[in-house]
Amino acid sequence: MEKWQKVSLVLCCVGFLNEFRPNEPFLYQFLTGPWHNITIEQAVQDLFPIITYSYVSQLVVVFLITDYFRYKPLIIVSGLTGTLLWSTLTWGRSLQALKFVQVLYGTNNSTEIAYWTYIYAKVDRKHYQKVTSHIRSAALSGRFLASTVSQILVHFQVMDYLELNYLSLSAQIAATVCAFLLPSVPKSIYFHQRPPGTGEELELNPSQKITPSSTWSRASTQLWVHFKSAYTNPTVIRYSIWYSLSMSFHYQITSYVQALWSTIGGPNTELWNGAVEAICTLMGALMALIAGFVPPSWLQVHTILLGLTLIAALESLGLLVATVTSSLMVCYVGYTWYGILHTFAITLVSSEIAKHISDDSFALIFGINTMMGLVLQTLMTVIVVDSVGWLALGIRDQFTVYGFGFLAVGALFVVFLLIELYRNKR
Repeated sequence: MEKWQKVSLVLCCVGFLNEFRPNEPFLYQFLTGPWHNITIEQAVQDLFPIITYSYVSQLVVVFLITDYFRYKPLIIVSGLTGTLLWSTLTWGRSLQALKFVQVLYGTNNSTEIAYWTYIYAKVDRKHYQKVTSHIRSAALSGRFLASTVSQILVHFQVMDYLELNYLSLSAQIAATVCAFLLPSVPKSIYFHQRPPGTGEELELNPSQKITPSSTWSRASTQLWVHFKSAYTNPTVIRYSIWYSLSMSFHYQITSYVQALWSTIGGPNTELWNGAVEAICTLMGALMALIAGFVPPSWLQVHTILLGLTLIAALESLGLLVATVTSSLMVCYVGYTWYGILHTFAITLVSSEIAKHISDDSFALIFGINTMMGLVLQTLMTVIVVDSVGWLALGIRDQFTVYGFGFLAVGALFVVFLLIELYRNKR
């Protein structure tokens, strides 16, 4: 086995174990059960908004220190945070402990960027496609298995919602141990340049002394060059708008959909959250694969803009059906419909963005787009969800807002499509 394959294998183990969280499909049931006995409204309006605020406040800082500390330490921090998170969730009983859990969720989510960018700094460029496929497949496999296992254990009453936490905690401990086995990264994109002669480092005066201040200056210069190169390209701007808007709604939907299921199902209905998440993960992986085989003739700008417009409308339909129905199964179908379309569109858009930016700026540009998505999510949380916010809507009304929000996204891309057709005509 070659060296890069060994690195990929260890990283896949980290990703698989990190995503193996059997308690997550039933997190709301655990929080509103006898172990904590909080209401759905408290969970939705007082607890879960903290995740959003924690995540968005840490992401930019984490991105910079990830590059500065060369990835591995942040992957270890992610594992340690996950371990502390599930320990507190399992044995903490006070409302303050649960709020601390939400802060840890934000830290854990923000440090994931180190996992997704580590491999690009560690292996040769010619292996990028393979290792990307490996680590994404590992993460999806962990998520799929966790959802499947949780549904089976709950359905056959082998474990209750509390005991599912023990599995998640064990996986986080194992992921942390595997993270220590990763080899260190001697170079990074911005703060620790590649050796001279690769043709990818910034030009420096041979007599210039490398100091901390010059390192930060050089990193800032390269960050600005990559930023300017990407966001002066109209194609990148349009697709980045879709990416950020779509991700902001997706974060909201996946964060609060369990509350919607609990509201529709009621206290005495058997929930199939784990099975639904497993199906969404499996179908999402399939749609991501299909997106990689879209014929080049279909990837003209105006064709993609038309496709995104239609997808936004169909996503809106799925969400609105899931919101207005009184049938839990219909709600599950609407959510699954939305999830499949989201995965296909975000995969396609991501690949189109990647085609129009420099290789070394992947983490920066997608980090900025994700950051913008989180800012938009934060605004939605403050306005729509938070108990001290402007509207503080009930869970069904929240999902109605998200459904119509996708119609607004579709309308925006109709405008982009008309502009593109007009430019082509001229």
